[in-house]
Amino acid sequence: MKVELVTTLKRRATQILSDLHNSHDPVLITENGRPSAYLVDVESFDLLQDRIRILEGIAMGEKAIRDGRTFTHSQAKEKMEKWLK
Repeated sequence: MKVELVTTLKRRATQILSDLHNSHDPVLITENGRPSAYLVDVESFDLLQDRIRILEGIAMGEKAIRDGRTFTHSQAKEKMEKWLK
């Protein structure tokens, strides 16, 4: 991962963005020697968002199982048939 100062980003934004689009490698932006933000290309960001949504769905399903909120196969089939009408 590349690390850039915020002042470098201000001066060389076009070049940094060009490198980012080519490498798809995030850039850590620092201010006063501390991490401040990550710069990522749109495609990588969208992919990360999709992965987060999938993981959240899995976590919700696991919680439902732990809480006993499950259906038998026939109950699930019945519910799905109502949705598909």
